[in-house]
Amino acid sequence: MNLTAEEILNKYLAKNSPHAHEVARLSAMLFNELSKTVYEMPQRELEMLEAAALLHDIGYSVEAKSHNKHSRDIILKEKVEGFADEEVKIIACIARYHRGNLPDKNRHDLYGSFSKTERKIIKRLSGILKFADGLDVEHEPLIQEITTEYDHANHILKIILTPYSRTRGLNISKSLKKRDLLEVGFKCQSVVFIKNK
Repeated sequence: MNLTAEEILNKYLAKNSPHAHEVARLSAMLFNELSKTVYEMPQRELEMLEAAALLHDIGYSVEAKSHNKHSRDIILKEKVEGFADEEVKIIACIARYHRGNLPDKNRHDLYGSFSKTERKIIKRLSGILKFADGLDVEHEPLIQEITTEYDHANHILKIILTPYSRTRGLNISKSLKKRDLLEVGFKCQSVVFIKNK
């Protein structure tokens, strides 16, 4: 019997559960905003993104180096309850690209096995996850809200982060370095702002 994403997380990396849940929360916020302002995405894609967000770091149970690839392999081995086999493969790819190299259909076998449409989905959802992971570098909830604005004429995405009022000095340097795939997936340039309360 397959386990849920939550059960797989607890099986492999229970101690990292708060980070996984925070990245899932930030990913869902960003997904919903981008779905409103840039490109409408179906609910099922959000469900796959949330599963990948919960599981993106389970590869640490094998080793830190290349943990993203180990996360992919564990997801493929375990499956995820509630998702068809093809969806599990997509979830595994989304988790794999939360760090490291960008997807490459010629060099990465699993990614290359998908249709063009599925590869676009993977790039968009991985881009969201990668950016959200960079936002939780402190491993504690610092961001209350994410909103977006999109300039369709110039393809410029404005991401506005609202920190919790108790937050002093939000560090977004990691997320800025991890927004490359987000820009590739949504074919845009991005700017990130921190909203002062």
